[in-house]
Formats: sequence, structure tokens, C-alpha cells
Amino acid sequence: QVTLIESGGGVVQAGDSLKLACTASGGPFNNRAMAWFRQAPGKEREFVAAINAINGITYSDAVSGRFVISRDNAKKTLYLQMNSLKPTDTAVYYCARNVRGYISTFSPPIQEFDSWGQGTQVTVSS
Repeated sequence: QVTLIESGGGVVQAGDSLKLACTASGGPFNNRAMAWFRQAPGKEREFVAAINAINGITYSDAVSGRFVISRDNAKKTLYLQMNSLKPTDTAVYYCARNVRGYISTFSPPIQEFDSWGQGTQVTVSS
């Protein structure tokens, strides 16, 4: 079982940038697809972005063109560069590990992920 720890959240203003990190330990990382999800107050957890173990990246329509997902397998770390932030991006952001090395669809369901971090809060003020 892998442990995932997110960091980098904070309070920023609309238009600012923020970079999240998710460090894995204690289990497989390099051969698994990884993803970011987020959950705003009173809403369901939603997919943000995913990256396969080797090739392939996908983003939700809400963040496409503004966010960039990447990974450093040597450091067992997943990143999310968030640019041009909007108040609607305010949420708790979670990283998650997929059960396989690739995601099955452009918007993978939560059930495909077997490990989750504790989340990091991102607040964007207008």
C-alpha cells in the first residue's frame, strides 16, 4: 500500500499560479497512472487531470489549457501546475494512484484509483 502526501496548497488571488506536489512512499508509483481530483464544499469529488505511467495525459474541460500535470518517477512525485486560477478552482485537491499503468477513459472514475492522499486546500479569492 502506497502513502500519498500532497503539498503546495494555499490562498491566492484570481489569476495567480500555484504548484501542487504529491509524494509517494511505501508502494508502487512508477508503473501506475496517477491523477488529481478536487472536491469543493457541497460538491462531489471531480476529476482534474491524469498522467499514465509512460505516455498519455488527459485534463478535464474545466482546467484544460490552464493546468499542467507532470511526474518525476525518480522522486516518486506527481505535480500539478495551476495557472490563471479562478475562484471556481477553490477546492481540496487530492492525488490518487490508479490500479493500472494507464487510465481507461478521458475522465476516469474514482473506482479506478486504489490509493488517495489526505488532500491540500486551494482557495482562490476574487
